[in-house]
Amino acid sequence: MKFSRRFLLKISPFIFLKGTATQVLAAAAESSQPFGEKYAALDSLASGEWWTKIPRGKSAPPPPMKVPRDEVVAFALYTVDRGVMKMTAQLFPLMPDEVREVRLELERNGKWEQIAITEVVLPGWSGHFRIENWDDTKDIKYRVRHGKKAMFEGLVRKDPKDKQEIVIANMSCNSSRTTGLRPEIVEHLIFHNPDLLYFAGDQTYRHTEHTAGWIEFGLQFRDVMRDRPTICIPDDHDVGQPNLWGAGGKKSTRGDGADGGYFYPVEYVNMVQRQQTWNLPDPIDPAPVESGISVYFTHLNIGGIDFAILEDRKFKSGPFGNIPKMGPRPDHIVDPAYDPKSIDLPGLQLLGARQEKFLNQWSQDWTGAEMKAVLSQTAFCGAVHMHGGRNDRLLADLDCNGWPQTPRKKALEAIRRCWAVHLCGDQHLAVVTKQGIDEFGDGPYEFTSPALVNTIYGRWWHPLDEKAGPNPVEKSPLPWTGDFKDGLGNKISMMAYANPTDIKDEKLRADGYGVVRFNKQARTIQFECWPRFSDAKQGNQAQFPGWPITVEMEKNDGRKIAGYLPNLVFKGAQNPVVQVISESGGEILYTVRTQGGKFQPKVYAAGKYTIKVGTDKADGQTLTGLLASTKDTAGVREIHI
Repeated sequence: MKFSRRFLLKISPFIFLKGTATQVLAAAAESSQPFGEKYAALDSLASGEWWTKIPRGKSAPPPPMKVPRDEVVAFALYTVDRGVMKMTAQLFPLMPDEVREVRLELERNGKWEQIAITEVVLPGWSGHFRIENWDDTKDIKYRVRHGKKAMFEGLVRKDPKDKQEIVIANMSCNSSRTTGLRPEIVEHLIFHNPDLLYFAGDQTYRHTEHTAGWIEFGLQFRDVMRDRPTICIPDDHDVGQPNLWGAGGKKSTRGDGADGGYFYPVEYVNMVQRQQTWNLPDPIDPAPVESGISVYFTHLNIGGIDFAILEDRKFKSGPFGNIPKMGPRPDHIVDPAYDPKSIDLPGLQLLGARQEKFLNQWSQDWTGAEMKAVLSQTAFCGAVHMHGGRNDRLLADLDCNGWPQTPRKKALEAIRRCWAVHLCGDQHLAVVTKQGIDEFGDGPYEFTSPALVNTIYGRWWHPLDEKAGPNPVEKSPLPWTGDFKDGLGNKISMMAYANPTDIKDEKLRADGYGVVRFNKQARTIQFECWPRFSDAKQGNQAQFPGWPITVEMEKNDGRKIAGYLPNLVFKGAQNPVVQVISESGGEILYTVRTQGGKFQPKVYAAGKYTIKVGTDKADGQTLTGLLASTKDTAGVREIHI
């Protein structure tokens, strides 16, 4: 049997005409149900005869997928790191007779030059470019093209390493119930002019229609994404789940996912991750998990700030079947008499062994870095009291990364060892906390961004006794700052929170975004929190009460100082890396890039210590048997690099 080219293109809009007619027909059949018959509804608005589909449902529908054919390139997002530029071009679904490829052009010497062409990948309609030997010392205009007329233009920025202050926008939770563009946010993001955009998850709540929801998100934010590097990491709603404990990628068999794993097929999860994360630097440990779900954890250096990008959902254990049920749901605890230690059981995972290894290695490698930060989906504590409704108090929520407590502690120790801050989202409630690991305040600072658009689920910080904790923030306009234990027994110091005033009023829901400023010269980090409808041009008075907050980089290690090692004077290199190791147990206390020609290491217990010094890693000169002094006049050691 023979088939005309027109007929084959009509029934199989994403394949090249290779192989037998049987293979072609099989691929065509798969195109209408790319995830199998059982999951025929998945991504239905962007698969099969998508142009005949009319979005329906209780929520407001996404924008139509059929657009003028000169607009089929919806948006693009990119990063540049270690000489490699990676870009994802997201297309609207294509018609059967349209070519399945996109082209990348760069402007050079005033002329446009095509440098790459790539296939459009299905399901999902994304195209991907990886360009090596990228010159990151200058701005370069780009345009992504499809066919004769469709085009999306932008600018790949030069690495801002010559800037003293590096600015990142910290965002998450973009409710799909409020459709349309986001001019009130995008306009002010452009005003802040961040060097990096970070979307921590829940870019869309379309669940089973990720491509349509992802395109909707891209249309909302493309005018700020088009000309600056962007990090997007998917959270639970992006992969179609209300909550996610990935449990290493296994299949979930419960409607709430509390047994751990993913509801939907591996192919759907991988499509979501490809669309959102392919533009990130290559994964550090690229092997997929056992089920075949891909991984993306990696790091990205922007302007001398090294960002570790974690997947804090993928490997986390689920509560159902692992711990006793102590509430109306396996992940909710309401019994105030329960013992937090009873759910901190051996074998429970948070980041998993592979990410723990990565985080430990990353914390010791300062190549090209002056400061460090960790990016993840959700908070490493439960800094929330009311969940869903203003009077719906919950003691502990196992969806947050305050549980399991032992691997939470291990993660925070790794973050602390390089004096990094932690940025995240997910909780819908903006807070700045200082994490406690063993004691209050001994861990790193953490900034949880507000929901960009908070129509899904309100949360509030509201201590039961309505009192501030010990050591409240001096002169704070907020009544309930200070030291608290969350419902999981973790020690946290609340510095600021942005409670919704009225969850039904979009002007009072505490929607918004975060801005974080890394000052490389002063070694400080400033957290800013802006309401969605505030005018950023009015200055700091337009922020949520309690912000901005400025912290010192070295205070991300808040352990009490018990002594000092000899003052190090460096010869032959500027700002070397210093690592301090306890000789009693081999523990690395910290590895940090110093500033200036000298540095005095501090320690937290009496004993003997080893110091290692190097240019980018602590792999150079080594001093051993150093005794801690209780005074900061412990002598001087000259170090030749």
